[in-house]
Amino acid sequence: MKGSDAEQIALTYLQRQNLVLVAQNYRCRFGEIDLIMRDGATLVFVEVRMRSNAAFGGAATSITTAKQAKLLHTARHYLSQLNSEPACRFDALLLSGSHGQEIEWIKDAFGE
Repeated sequence: MKGSDAEQIALTYLQRQNLVLVAQNYRCRFGEIDLIMRDGATLVFVEVRMRSNAAFGGAATSITTAKQAKLLHTARHYLSQLNSEPACRFDALLLSGSHGQEIEWIKDAFGE
């Protein structure tokens, strides 16, 4: 399964949870955010991770502190373009299984 497939599964799942897509694959010089969504009045930056098995710690351990720092930088860049800064959080959507059928949604997975 490719990363784009995992992101589509994640997007569909989150939309079923009533989140609204704002941007997909937002890129700037600092990095990329897979999904930016709205959960009510909250802007949610979503990191999607796929692991077909739990070797090497699974999907959650692949979001290292260095990756978190890049995501924070990228999110700050995105927010700097808005007129006002909404409430924000960082979620992780972890997919596992051979076809991403096992989904774990970690709200407020990290932040500052």
